[in-house]
Amino acid sequence: MSPIPASVDDTLELLARGHYVADRPLATALFLALRLERPLFLEGEAGVGKTEIAKVLAETLGRRLIRLQCYEGLDVASAVYEWNYQRQMLEIRLAEVTGETSKEALSQDIFDERFLIRRPLLQALERHEGGPPVLLIDELDRTDEPFEAYLLEVLSDFQITIPEIGTIRAERPPIVVITSNRTREIHDALKRRCFYHWVDYPTLERELEIVRVRIPGIEERLSRQIVAFVQELRKRDLFKLPGVAETLDWARALLTLDVLEITPEVVNDTLGTLLKYQDDILKIRGSEAARILEEIRAKAREPVG
Repeated sequence: MSPIPASVDDTLELLARGHYVADRPLATALFLALRLERPLFLEGEAGVGKTEIAKVLAETLGRRLIRLQCYEGLDVASAVYEWNYQRQMLEIRLAEVTGETSKEALSQDIFDERFLIRRPLLQALERHEGGPPVLLIDELDRTDEPFEAYLLEVLSDFQITIPEIGTIRAERPPIVVITSNRTREIHDALKRRCFYHWVDYPTLERELEIVRVRIPGIEERLSRQIVAFVQELRKRDLFKLPGVAETLDWARALLTLDVLEITPEVVNDTLGTLLKYQDDILKIRGSEAARILEEIRAKAREPVG
C-alpha cells in the first residue's frame, strides 16, 4: 500500500506511474480530495478519462477498487445491501423442524449479519486489510433522484443505516470518486459534499502526450496526424464528439492495420472506431474527411513565428 501523496507534484507523479496524463488543476483537486478525505466529483463528456482516474488510484495506491455502475432504477438492494432470503427461509424451516428456537429469538437470528449480502456501498465502508478502498460511483447522472438523495448520508458521514441492525460506520473513509456525463444535473446538496472538477477534452499537446504514454512505440508522425484529426473533429457539429478513449482506440486500430499515414481512404474505412452514430459517420465520410486532412496539412506547412 502506497501513502497518500504529500503534494500536488506527488499527485501528478502518482498518476503518471499509472500512465495517466493529467493537468495541474485536476491533480490539485485530486490531491485535496485525498488529503482532506472528501469525495471527488468529476464531470465531463463521455470518454475523457473520468473513470480511469479511480482505476489508476486503486492501482498506484495499492487499494481495492469497488465500482458501483449506476443505471436508471438502481436501488438500495443493488447498491447497498439486501437480505439473503433463501438462507433466512432455510433457517426458519430448520428451527421449525428442531423446535430449538423460539419465535422471538428466531426473528432476531434471521436478521444477523451472516444473512446480509453486502453490495458496493456497504463493502466500501468495511475495514480492508490494504487500507480504505477506492469507491467508484460511475455515471451517477444515470440514476434516479431518490437514490441520489440516499447517497447524502453515505457521503456526509460515511455511514449506512440498516433498520434491523443499526448504523454501520467506516473506521476510515474510503477514497470516493464520483463521475457524471451530465445527462442531467446532480443536486447541489450532493455536490456540496464533494470537491468538483470538470474534465474537459485535452489540448492537442496533452492528447499527444496521452497517446505516447498509452501506446508506446507509435510513430511520432502518425500520432500527430491522429491527434490533429480528432481535434478537428471536435470542432464539427456532431451528435457525439470523440473522446480520448476513441482517440486511443483509433490509434490502436491504425497500428493493427499497419497504417503509416492517414489518408481519406483510411479515415473512411475506420471511422467506426472514432464515431458511434451513423449520422455523424455520414457527415464526415468522403469529402469532409478529405477537407479535414487538407486543413491539417496546410497548418503543418505554415511557417512558425
